[in-house]
Amino acid sequence: MNYQAASSVATARLGADDKFLAGGQSLLGAIKLGLAAPAGLVDVRRLPELQGITVDAKTVRIGAATTHATVAASADVRRALPALADLAGRIGDRQVRNVGTLGGSLANNDPAACYPAAVLGLGATVHTSSRTIAADDFFLGLFTTALQDGELITAVSFPIPKAAAWQKFKQPASRFSLVGVFVARLDSGVRVAVTGAGPGVFRCSELETALGRDWSAAAARSIKVSADGLNSDLHGTAAYRAALIPELAARAIAAA
Repeated sequence: MNYQAASSVATARLGADDKFLAGGQSLLGAIKLGLAAPAGLVDVRRLPELQGITVDAKTVRIGAATTHATVAASADVRRALPALADLAGRIGDRQVRNVGTLGGSLANNDPAACYPAAVLGLGATVHTSSRTIAADDFFLGLFTTALQDGELITAVSFPIPKAAAWQKFKQPASRFSLVGVFVARLDSGVRVAVTGAGPGVFRCSELETALGRDWSAAAARSIKVSADGLNSDLHGTAAYRAALIPELAARAIAAA
């Protein structure tokens, strides 16, 4: 396998069957399991252009190579968008949080990953080496995104909501979400994003409508979510996951 460390975003180019490498917490595991076999790796984790957190009155912008632990510990993020810091601080274990990156998590788009719920729940904007992509257009299904070949995530801009919170019912060994729910109340309305329950992160329109009328835990618990199309496995049935969604939304509102 070929390996090279990119010197800048502009020069970070992939050859045929190459992959970008940041924290490697998803990619290297897939390689070990024989699920991925890239011809080469282009390491972008140390590029200054992909690092750092900036906060203004309306937006939290985070570089794609910023680790989960850095986001969780950031005083600026904890002040402006505490729900995002809380989410980052509960991803995986300490090794994953100190090595894994925001951009890597989004590019991989695991159906039970935490960060996609925050990006979709807040209606964030994904910045890449060639364009910007709205959250509603970015996630396309199981391990699939709108990224084109060779396109690199450089940063994500999160709007600062009026209120937001994250609740996660985790699988205790992997610490991925059996179900995770991110709720946000923004100027544009209420958004609710769910991870772990289906083949990819998705918005729950029933909860959004109910909470738009009444931002309360009781309103969330009054909603019955259909189990159609949800995951069913040894950890929980589709009906179990469907029941968890409004309950976790209610707990998130209480936390917010």
